[in-house]
Amino acid sequence: MTYCVGLLVDEGLAMIADTRTNAGVDNISSYRKLHVVDQPGERVMAIATAGNLSVTQTALAMVREGVHLNVGEPPETLETAPTLFRCAQLLGHALRSVRQSIAPALEADSLNTSASMLLGGQIAGGPMQLFLIYSQGNFIECGPDTPFLQIGESKYGKPILVSGMRGSTPLAEAVKLGLISFSTTMRCNVGVGAPFDMLTLRRDMISGDVRRIEADDPYFMDLHDRWTRAQAQARAAMPEPPWMVGQGPAAFG
Repeated sequence: MTYCVGLLVDEGLAMIADTRTNAGVDNISSYRKLHVVDQPGERVMAIATAGNLSVTQTALAMVREGVHLNVGEPPETLETAPTLFRCAQLLGHALRSVRQSIAPALEADSLNTSASMLLGGQIAGGPMQLFLIYSQGNFIECGPDTPFLQIGESKYGKPILVSGMRGSTPLAEAVKLGLISFSTTMRCNVGVGAPFDMLTLRRDMISGDVRRIEADDPYFMDLHDRWTRAQAQARAAMPEPPWMVGQGPAAFG
């Protein structure tokens, strides 16, 4: 299991992915799941992957070598595609092709071949965009009403993002919310864990910041502790149900 999130706000984009791969309680390892294409001044994009690792890695390798979307056209890669929309088409085509070619063999051994990707970034002269690409090759684009997309183990971190994320949210605040959603998800599911890989990209700058956040990262540890304490304090400050005030344990015997 894994967890990846893309956050698209007015100031820019942040994409975060964990590195944990879980093939059973006795087979847990780490693989990079945030793959960055960085050509400063021309294009910066990141692809976050979730699901069957062999499917996503093979699809990415296919796109690196070049994909023919139409017969007679030259192969295209993420470095040559003219728009981010075209990049989403290339990744969708690769995901679908890989699943069609290897799914029968994997499914014969009862292996799940589902996979998905997040693609976010900006190509010079074009808009900043964020897409969620499904196993079948189709995709959706992130919009202003819900300025984030998730793949993998998304349910634990989603309430944090739903309650706090707006299109107008500053990029630094969006990163903070994204990391809190990872903190919450880690607490609930051992299949998600540090280190995390992250890309932040300010709109129209076409130059991204890529970093890895380890489990002992001072900021993340402090954020995790502060969030835990803040929840406990908020819970303690909530009034008790009025129909239970003053009732001792004997009242429920």
